[in-house]
Amino acid sequence: MALAAMGLTKPAHSPWEWFALLALGGVQIAEGNLGWSESPRQAAWAIVAKLVLCYMLVWTTGGIESSHYLIFLLPIVSAASMFGLARTMLVTAVASLLYLSFLLYVLDTYYVPPDGERELIVRILFFFLSAILVNQLATENRLKTQRLSQANKELNEAQAEVRRSERLAALGQLSAGLAHEIRNPLGVISASAELLAKNVGAENAVAKELAGFIGAEVTRTNALVTRFLDFARPSKPHREVQPLTPIVERALQTLADTRKPDDPDITIEKSLGPIPPFSFDATLIESAVLNLLLNGREAMTDGGVLRIQTAAEDGFARITVSDDGSGIPPEKLEDVFNPFFTTKPRGVGLGLAMVSKFIDSHGGTITVESQPGHGATFRILLPLDTDE
Repeated sequence: MALAAMGLTKPAHSPWEWFALLALGGVQIAEGNLGWSESPRQAAWAIVAKLVLCYMLVWTTGGIESSHYLIFLLPIVSAASMFGLARTMLVTAVASLLYLSFLLYVLDTYYVPPDGERELIVRILFFFLSAILVNQLATENRLKTQRLSQANKELNEAQAEVRRSERLAALGQLSAGLAHEIRNPLGVISASAELLAKNVGAENAVAKELAGFIGAEVTRTNALVTRFLDFARPSKPHREVQPLTPIVERALQTLADTRKPDDPDITIEKSLGPIPPFSFDATLIESAVLNLLLNGREAMTDGGVLRIQTAAEDGFARITVSDDGSGIPPEKLEDVFNPFFTTKPRGVGLGLAMVSKFIDSHGGTITVESQPGHGATFRILLPLDTDE
């Protein structure tokens, strides 16, 4: 609209004037629709093109006397909207010099009265003032947008955490009820299997073997029921102010001690940075770290590198465990900490749920990042509190 209005200020227009007007409009439209402003390089070239076209328009409409001098605000405002203050000032200075360069064409024939000099100074100052104001507004708008985006992200994470906590509470109650109902008949089955094994004669080897199978399966099922009860039981950490590194070292030693002959060959890479002693439950945190290490080892069926790092970070102790396994599909990332979710053929899906529960009880967070074929990375953040 503004460009069209400028094109109607004189009864006659040169082809170059029309070309400059249409080209400026085209660059402005392309900048918005093609996303040039998102790329600093493309945005810079667009501003250069605008400066050239603005110079052409003012040159074809009277040079220093042109009433279209305000067209130089177009590249100035564009720069102020997309760049920082330094680049904005650079573009404004270039635009001002381009405008003042028209004086070079008329030095011998053109007289600038004192009022005209003041007018030129006011115009240049207006360019810089406009650039500063627009840049400040654009910067404030970008900061508000970033804060809003961060707030939305934190809100979504909090809502997801609330939903997960509600699911955990409901499933915990269900697990506790089922576990108690299952444990009673398990006791009867176990006692019956023992009596059967004692009373069956030596000549009935098949019955003795079957009784042994029953006892073994009852023991395994009873252990699973115990895990359900542990999951349903509220976690109350027994905090003590202590260093984290020995706890991680113990988990690594347990990982090595539990290695089976048929387990894949893996390399452990550890980087345990200095972390001041803080308050946490050593048993729960060791269990959480060991669970992540075991999951990482099981994920690397063909071997690989299992990495663990610890560091102090912005008032938190950070524990990072990453593997070179097959990774986790994107659609399943949100469910990995839910109880009974598992990708293992014989898993029950309580390991990561217990880890999440232990970390939550310390006021910490656990997150996972993964891409299929590139392994998974789990990050634990524990507040560096010293209150027991």
